[in-house]
Amino acid sequence: MTMLARINTITFNGLEIHNVDLQAQVSSGLPNFIIVGLPDKAIAESKERIRAALHSLGLTLPAKRIVINLAPADLLKEGSHFDLPIALALLAVMGVVPQEELENHLVLGELGLDGAILPVNGILPAAVQALQNNKGIICPADNGGEAGWSGLKDIIAAPDLLSLINHLKGSQQLPVPSPQQREKQISLLDMSDVKGQESAKKAFEVAAAGGHNLLMIGPPGSGKSMLAARMPSILPPLTPEEALETSMIHSVAGALKDGKICLERPFRDPHHSASTPALVGGGRKARPGDISLAHNGILFLDELPEFARSTLEALRQPLENGQITLSRVNAHTSYPAKFQLIAAMNPCRCGNLGNSALECPRAPLCATEYQSKISGPLLDRIDIHIEVPAVSPWDLADATTGETSAQIRSRVEAARAIQAARFAKLGRPDLQTNSQLSGKMLEEAAALDNSAQQLLITFADKNKLSARAYHRTLRLARTIADLQNETKILKMHIAEALSYRRKYASNRP
Repeated sequence: MTMLARINTITFNGLEIHNVDLQAQVSSGLPNFIIVGLPDKAIAESKERIRAALHSLGLTLPAKRIVINLAPADLLKEGSHFDLPIALALLAVMGVVPQEELENHLVLGELGLDGAILPVNGILPAAVQALQNNKGIICPADNGGEAGWSGLKDIIAAPDLLSLINHLKGSQQLPVPSPQQREKQISLLDMSDVKGQESAKKAFEVAAAGGHNLLMIGPPGSGKSMLAARMPSILPPLTPEEALETSMIHSVAGALKDGKICLERPFRDPHHSASTPALVGGGRKARPGDISLAHNGILFLDELPEFARSTLEALRQPLENGQITLSRVNAHTSYPAKFQLIAAMNPCRCGNLGNSALECPRAPLCATEYQSKISGPLLDRIDIHIEVPAVSPWDLADATTGETSAQIRSRVEAARAIQAARFAKLGRPDLQTNSQLSGKMLEEAAALDNSAQQLLITFADKNKLSARAYHRTLRLARTIADLQNETKILKMHIAEALSYRRKYASNRP
């Protein structure tokens, strides 16, 4: 006699989700337990976890031939989340749980040897997939709050296999989980802590308002890292759509703590020794890297020239396109990577270029060699280049405080509201900042009067600006005008935008 049960589950390829039809068959023959359908090592090892979990409940697998098929058979399956669907399929075949209770649910979960259902990655995008397919979801209790953010109502979040069986049989009622939000971290970092550096603060305000990339060049101890760490404090919080999109990436990466999502913009600051896969994503399972985990937030690269050149060059595509595609033998995986780059560097290796008392004997040659580690095409993608000079002792001793982050953030939010209204008028409500303007929309949003256009053309011709730099200057000028609540871009806005272009005189020989 042959018995068959089927369970709905999924597998991941980056953020892309593929439905998997899990089939369990128990038939006469020599006792054996086989899993087919291109399972990875974690799935192959699930046999022992399932045996031990069922044994903890006083159940044993039938002494027959057991075959688990993961269809479609030509699609690679990865992850420990297949434990629970395989176990439930076998329990359905054994008559322990009713098959009809499982037909309209996606099932994910890892099993412990004691029958506990352990949390797994990717529950949030799985719940969104279940909602789109008009199904419910069965998941670990620790992931229940995460699944709740999808808007799905039919969520069964069980702490262990025994309580799940009792729920499915109707002898126990598991509570419906509610969406869980991570408590807002009370940050003591505020722009008012930064002494002096008023021009740098202004540049940060412009960068925050328009989502522009920014590079700081200055000696050690001038406050570059201090400014970058306070960038999130002047940014508006994530919108619900942005929070869901960002949390889906963090869910796949296993970076959601306790299944709670966060409405604060991510801030990633990898060390300069980070490898290319760590930064852009990769590895055997093509996991998202720091640039994807910084999606809708900040990627801060301190000591920029100290990063491997190949690692920095890998940023060029995502800086332009807002996504990263990882090519592997088995598949191509894409992740969103719409991040704002904030970078910092010393003018030379010793950091004291221009200070005759401290600079090394090789200056200014050492500055040329040091700065040449960063390619021109990468620098061309950075809208704002500013110098952060050393802070004078008089500024450090000054007891007065500058503007707070809240004051700056209010102007940033006002500028972004102007941009949102403009994007809606242009028929692109999906855009968030001026840095995303391109093509005809940029021409309409950044129309120039004659004097402003003449200044930009003259500067671009004299300094041989690339087409990319030309358009990035237009976007930057549009942001400056928005901060001043000006409908048109004036000559002074173009002049300020051009002042943020890359400079050579003070940094290079």
